[in-house]
Amino acid sequence: MRLDKRWWLLLALLAGITLFFAFDLGQYLNLATLKRHQATLEAWRAAQPLQAALAFFAAYVLVTALSLPGAAVMTLAVGAVFGLGWGTLIVSFASSIGALLAFLAARWLLGDWVQARFADRLATLNAGMARDGAFYLFTLRLVPILPFFVINLVMGLTRIRPLTFYGVSQLGMLPGTLVYVNAGTQLGRIDSLAGILSPGLLGALVLLGVFPLVARKLGDALRARKVYAGWTRPRRFDRNLVVIGGGSAGLVTAYIAAAVRAKVTLVEQGEMGGDCLNTGCVPSKALIRSARFLSQVARAPDFGVRSASADHDFADLMERVQRVVQQIAPHDSVARYTALGVDVAQGRARIVSPWQVEITQADGQVRTLSTRSIVVATGGQPLVPDIPGLDQVGYLTSETVWALRQRPGRLLVLGGGPIGCELAQTFARLGSQVTQVHRGPRLLPREDADAAELVAQGLRADGVALRLGHEAVRCEVVDGQKTLVATHAGAEVRIAFDTLLLAVGRQARLEGFGLQELGVVTGRTLQVNGLLQTNFPNIYAAGDVAGPYQFTHVAAHQAWYAAVNALFAPFKSFQADYRVIPWATFTEPEVARVGLNEDEARARKIPHEVTVYDIADLDRAIADSEARGFVKVLTPPGRDRILGVTIVGAHAAELIAEYVLAMKHGIGLNKILGTIHIYPTMAEANKYAAGQWKRAHAPQKLLGWVERFHGWRRG
Repeated sequence: MRLDKRWWLLLALLAGITLFFAFDLGQYLNLATLKRHQATLEAWRAAQPLQAALAFFAAYVLVTALSLPGAAVMTLAVGAVFGLGWGTLIVSFASSIGALLAFLAARWLLGDWVQARFADRLATLNAGMARDGAFYLFTLRLVPILPFFVINLVMGLTRIRPLTFYGVSQLGMLPGTLVYVNAGTQLGRIDSLAGILSPGLLGALVLLGVFPLVARKLGDALRARKVYAGWTRPRRFDRNLVVIGGGSAGLVTAYIAAAVRAKVTLVEQGEMGGDCLNTGCVPSKALIRSARFLSQVARAPDFGVRSASADHDFADLMERVQRVVQQIAPHDSVARYTALGVDVAQGRARIVSPWQVEITQADGQVRTLSTRSIVVATGGQPLVPDIPGLDQVGYLTSETVWALRQRPGRLLVLGGGPIGCELAQTFARLGSQVTQVHRGPRLLPREDADAAELVAQGLRADGVALRLGHEAVRCEVVDGQKTLVATHAGAEVRIAFDTLLLAVGRQARLEGFGLQELGVVTGRTLQVNGLLQTNFPNIYAAGDVAGPYQFTHVAAHQAWYAAVNALFAPFKSFQADYRVIPWATFTEPEVARVGLNEDEARARKIPHEVTVYDIADLDRAIADSEARGFVKVLTPPGRDRILGVTIVGAHAAELIAEYVLAMKHGIGLNKILGTIHIYPTMAEANKYAAGQWKRAHAPQKLLGWVERFHGWRRG
């Protein structure tokens, strides 16, 4: 078997280290031995200066590259033999080159494996190293917190550039090199290595090492203060925090602030609860449930029922949706949050200075509050594409569709993402003739192709006419007939419709809050750092307006960080954690996802194995006539650690929770396999997926020996 080059390097390194200890070469790298042979070494240098310098240089590089003990004694030796000038030159370059070799060896042998194995956990570290890695390394080189060789090896496992590592090491180690080389010139006066670095000298090195980081932080502080130029900061504040927006992010932010006894005002112009309660998650799931019931009635033979029917009226279904919203609304109401200690102001908020928010009430009255911090949680809104003729034909969005009381006859859904798929299937089940147009080659482009295909099959089975690979060009009204003109395979295609529903995505709600006038940096969303701060350090953002995910549960997750950071910075701050983010599409079959999928793993070249369990084999799924879908788990090769999971099938959004917990707390497939799951349940699919992985990694050699053992016992 041909060995990988990495193995040859590893064997060479191990051989060098083994020889060092086998021949007890360390005996020559101690202070007493150096003193005994000082005269001999000086004579050699006097007779053959170039040869001696090259020999010392090579030996120093070898010792540091192999991370062997004795570098300090060698530095003294070079100082004693070559003096301060030449000694410093030799040690400075030899130590830096040796450190670079150790750094490169660690990166080549283990760097990719470590980054792949701990990718999620290292994301924050990698971001910090990209931003401040040179400063951290410089500090470590000056301050002897970690041993010299440990810094070399650990830095090799990070993403810092080799050239940066070498240059910073050369500069950072120079003061220490000078100290030790100079000590070597006075070798006769040294009794131990401990006496070389006095407390005063150590303190000076610490200050020197910390200075770049302090300077960096001061620079950040000065840049932060620069954005406040021209604004007068109030001496006192009416509030600790003003939160703009009463959706998921704003509600949770305000609740946390009130819970820690801060004085907080929540400003909402429209209905409390935001998009999720009023036009998003809640109404859509209520309508999906009604449509699913009608679908199950239509599938009566699947359940052993010869025939079944359900008389329904579309207006009644939409009224039920509103009843569901009204039943949940008290959870997000003004009364509830007022009782929790939040000052709820209903009106339009506008930031008029970094510390002042102007609130215009419905009756026209205006009041201005001063506040230490502001959290912008204004959410998002449906994206309306720039398609000629759109206003002429009229359109609905996920916000306005709930006003319908008459079922659309021919409904055209533009968009193939989660919202488009959910509403297309729902309206088809309610009796509309639905055509879904998507410019991409498949639905749900963020999911794996096999997951998207099962959803496409489900939509087609419900009567949705899928037009994939169709790019919308314009809308027309000809002889009273509304038509979408799209291009497909280079040709124009005309699709007639009565009602158009736009579902091509969402965009952050940024206009009308004074953000642009103040100078808050915006793009597609508000630009925030890991602490969720905008370019104004006391103005934060959370939820859809901040990105990077547009999910209600992520908005609530971000709200904790925004609230805590806004209230307790600069004393304590937390980087927002996006390592384990689940989501689901509530079509039938459902699609749920957490972590990596196959497409992402391949694109990022992350080594992985794929384990798939077919839900068609699951007893409960068969009993429920829901035997379709799969559980797909990605793991590192040969390991049970979970990199990501995709589940397609009934109740997928519920089933994924076990994997979210496992990924969050480092639980592997072996422990899921060892957990009792109730029979018969859909949740057993998770255990069976773990069992599938276990069978694929069964120790065949050991089982062979066990088979022989049982044969021996049978006689």
